[in-house]
Amino acid sequence: MKKLVVLTLLLAVATPATLSAGATLSAGAMLSAAAMPPAATGAQGPAPSWQEAKVAPDVRQALESLAAGEQLPVVVTFHQQADLARIEAATRAQRLEQVVLTLQHTARATQLSFDAVLDKQRQERQIDQVTHFWIFNGLSLSASAQAVAALAARPEVGSIALDETISAPPELVRAPGELALSASEWNLKMVNAPALWQLGFQGQGVVVASMDTGVSLSHPDLVAQWRGGTNSWFDPYGEHPTNPIDLIGHGTATMGIMVGRDAGGTNIGVAPLAQWIAVKIFDDRGSATSTAIHLGFQWLLDPDGNPSTPDAPHVVNNSWRSGSTDCDLSFQLDLQALRAAGIVPVFSAGNTGPGDATSVSPANNPEALAVGATDALDQIWLGSARGPSACGEIETLYPEIVAPGADVRTTGLYGTYQTTSGTSLSAPHVAGGLALLLSADPNLTVAQQEGALLQGAVDLGPLGPDNTYGQGRLDLLAAYDPSLTPIQLSITKLDSPDPVRIASTLTYTLTVTNAGPNAASLVTVTDTLPAGVTFGGVFGVGWDCLAAGQEVTCTLSGLGIGVAPGLVITATAPGSSGPITNVATVSSYELDRDPYDNAASASTLVMYYTYLPIILK
Repeated sequence: MKKLVVLTLLLAVATPATLSAGATLSAGAMLSAAAMPPAATGAQGPAPSWQEAKVAPDVRQALESLAAGEQLPVVVTFHQQADLARIEAATRAQRLEQVVLTLQHTARATQLSFDAVLDKQRQERQIDQVTHFWIFNGLSLSASAQAVAALAARPEVGSIALDETISAPPELVRAPGELALSASEWNLKMVNAPALWQLGFQGQGVVVASMDTGVSLSHPDLVAQWRGGTNSWFDPYGEHPTNPIDLIGHGTATMGIMVGRDAGGTNIGVAPLAQWIAVKIFDDRGSATSTAIHLGFQWLLDPDGNPSTPDAPHVVNNSWRSGSTDCDLSFQLDLQALRAAGIVPVFSAGNTGPGDATSVSPANNPEALAVGATDALDQIWLGSARGPSACGEIETLYPEIVAPGADVRTTGLYGTYQTTSGTSLSAPHVAGGLALLLSADPNLTVAQQEGALLQGAVDLGPLGPDNTYGQGRLDLLAAYDPSLTPIQLSITKLDSPDPVRIASTLTYTLTVTNAGPNAASLVTVTDTLPAGVTFGGVFGVGWDCLAAGQEVTCTLSGLGIGVAPGLVITATAPGSSGPITNVATVSSYELDRDPYDNAASASTLVMYYTYLPIILK
């Protein structure tokens, strides 16, 4: 039997006691027998030894059942940590380099002097499998109960916690049927991603990272965006060291929301021009160790092992959780390092709702940005976790923000697509949204990134922030510029008659609709008549129209939410037979949430004769 343990080391001052020769103690007794500071006079009861206090209750319980000769894989964290708050840099590249070098220097300074302790324990076969970290000042190893007790007695050691083994997120909840295909899926329009595309921001120049089950590199919606090279994929287990792979599908689904394109006939990704890299924190059996997760976070800060090259991602998505709904700060130092490097760690809030106080870790850590899930009606998804946070964050809510996560279409394994639900899908909306904002301004700080998202969020539920919707639902256009008000125009076109006789009257009827959520101004319809068609006239209540050659332009000063008065254009069909096509477009002063339906066409067959059906009696 092997269990996983996390060790946190503090720089304490104490002198360990020695055991008498030949003494045999249980693991718990080993911890209790270690030296303790003198008890204060008049103490109310026996206090745990200061070594035992360093060891979490679940570790002590595991040690009690540990058989002779068995070892616990552990992670050791030293109290002396890098002071990242003092780093000042003019550029992102400089900040990344300084953060990595500072972390590495602090780790080397402490761990080199600790190697003698490890060498002695290794020679006595009390420890094995040592792995050094620098993203936080610590290391991992497997240790016997005696070694754990000895480490707890060291003045550097502060706490020991289980190196939790977590399972891959459960299979995403699939909807009973596929959504109808459109230019952009409803969830993208809901967060106003297409509106930012119109402004020229599609994630170009930005790298997003996934900490998940991997990514299917063969998917046509994802293959072109992989950054490639030896610094774009990391498998801490060494099962697939070279190229991205996903045997479970969860990571492929989340990546599709972040950067997917339209190979399946519909836009599915928030930032389709962003590049991606990934860490496969779950092994092929669907399990992840804390050690592997620490290694993943560490790799993200310096993928190529050269601090002078700024190849770290701009955004990191984490659609996973630890095993409990308590406050687990096992990865707090990792998240602090990411933030110091200018990287926002985005986390799914968890599928532990609908009860109150159902937050999960690490999403409830103060350094994480927790994202809950909503549906197409802007209602909270039933399973979305609610606050308050178990980590007692006074200054924040839980979740901080919500995004679509119910019946969302995304990428699946083997080049397929799936419609699924869960907060695992809401988080990548925010991660992809940050990629759009960073493509607009690469120099945004962590505080500016989070501030833009939260200040631009659409308030839902009770007035003001709450522990169901957080600050509200993601709105990327408002996050980019609150003064921009989006609309959603569409146009339809009918021709009559069809077929039409040569040189006879042809009528086009155009209908413009504004689906909101705001009024549109300076609505302009441009209709281009086919070659050979002669303009006759145009009529529409409230429209101001002008015809020039084959182009008819009509303008409406304003259009609220609803349907505009119809436009009717009359013309004369060509004098020769054959098919003709008429195209009309609509635009306005405001940005359109989805410009795909801003054009309509009508194809008409022109004939020398048209025939009426003969009814026989």
